[in-house]
Amino acid sequence: MQIPDLTTAVVPLQSQADALAAVQGDTLLSSSLWANIALAGISILVFLYMGRTVTSTRAKVIWGATLMIPLVSISSYLGLASGLTMGFTEMPPGHALGGQEVLSQWGRYLTWALSTPMILLALGHLADVDRGSLFAVIAADVAMCVTGLAAALVTSDVLYRWAFYAISCAFFAVVLYALLVEWPASAAAAGTDEIFGTLRALTVVLWLGYPLVWALGVEGLAVVQSVGVTSWAYSALDIFAKYVFSFLLLRWVAANESTVAGASVATGGATPADD
Repeated sequence: MQIPDLTTAVVPLQSQADALAAVQGDTLLSSSLWANIALAGISILVFLYMGRTVTSTRAKVIWGATLMIPLVSISSYLGLASGLTMGFTEMPPGHALGGQEVLSQWGRYLTWALSTPMILLALGHLADVDRGSLFAVIAADVAMCVTGLAAALVTSDVLYRWAFYAISCAFFAVVLYALLVEWPASAAAAGTDEIFGTLRALTVVLWLGYPLVWALGVEGLAVVQSVGVTSWAYSALDIFAKYVFSFLLLRWVAANESTVAGASVATGGATPADD
């Protein structure tokens, strides 16, 4: 039996060099990445300086988790800027850009899967929540990011993209419930409710922006078809949800370390600082 020649059916994959060329050829896209690289680098230096006087175990956990946020971000954005974590995805039939290749910034989902748990870890220790609740919320958060990545990468059918998007939003609802309903009571008992309320509002409002950008951008309904505009929308959200959030948190912890250190004693919490 003659083996058919399949060489003509093979389509060469787009290389990292192609992705890099696409980034460098789009000023809007490129600037959205390098702005975050610069801010992440500055944030790392500022946060190292702000944490120099932190001594209590709980405050150190919050500071360490917060410091990881720009560290993860600078690594991730370098990956995006270099083309390492970008690729061309052909939109499935039924999508507004069906059949067209779109530059996918799939590396952003890896960033969120690593950085957003650090945000929740810091908030959880600030509010002195129990380990079980903290673990469940972080697990839901990671699942939200992973299913969001699946929604962005599905090319077989547009309905599967939206199915993964809906599942991701369901996991997000778990995170929102904890931040809005469960954790505020713990923060009040720990005496950190004022700053927790500020950071919670900042986090909830900004995090709601991510699924909205996905739905309206090139990955969803493609109402906005510019990859550069979509990238800047994500980058702007990252700037406030990560660096501004972290600065406000560390400034408060540095000025109120005694409150943070005494939280578990007052509440009888079961976090690592209490062992």
